[in-house]
Amino acid sequence: MKLRDIIEILEETYPLSSAAAWDNSGLQVGDAGMEVKKLYIALDATFEHIKTAREIKADLILTHHPLLMSGVKSVTSEDFHGRKILNLIKSGMAHYAMHTNFDVETMASLSATILGMEEEAVLEPVYVDKEGKEQGFGRVGSLSERMRLRELADLVKERFHIDHVRVFGDPERMVSRVAMIPGSGKSMMDAVLTSGAEVFLSGDFGHHDGLDACDQGLSVIDAGHYGLEHIFIDYMASFLKEKLSGVEVVPAELENIFHIF
Repeated sequence: MKLRDIIEILEETYPLSSAAAWDNSGLQVGDAGMEVKKLYIALDATFEHIKTAREIKADLILTHHPLLMSGVKSVTSEDFHGRKILNLIKSGMAHYAMHTNFDVETMASLSATILGMEEEAVLEPVYVDKEGKEQGFGRVGSLSERMRLRELADLVKERFHIDHVRVFGDPERMVSRVAMIPGSGKSMMDAVLTSGAEVFLSGDFGHHDGLDACDQGLSVIDAGHYGLEHIFIDYMASFLKEKLSGVEVVPAELENIFHIF
């Protein structure tokens, strides 16, 4: 199957027009006319994932995060990103990224469903679809029952198959209304605070981010950037296995991005 045909299928459901203006989703490296027989899906185009894709003889690496987010003035082996690009080209592989367009179209609602959120609403609307329904970044809604913050933390670990989370706030606090943004959501703190949420579930919170949230009455569960967004891998694997003909789809295995000792 031609890469351009795969791209057409992807962008029919996940148009680049849904992506944020600062984003760089789309074809990162490769020839749209190349033949794709095997596709490898990961969250990031790390050297390790590029190596795995090469070892299994994949023709295309599909990731959530783009390899290139800023302008590239040269591609050489002296540069970190240049080495990745050269590695891909020498291996005959293409790389395509689905970042904020996937966040808007699927990631937000999928994560809310996995958590079991009820009466969910979009935190930051981007557009209204053909059915008159808002689509956008993040979700806010209610849990099926009130629970302690520590119990919600355990639920997050169970539902998203992660080993640990970081909690800011009183573990015994009873909560029911949750705002959720997979990835790094602290830039949307104002929207979360005005949503009436009691707890904010996201990733990449620093010391002061967590303390400032608590001082404003908002508990925080930091599940890590990878912890919530890895759902992209299995979801897209299922999506593409149904959509693509004659292409083997291989999802990356769930991994520990960092270790706590």
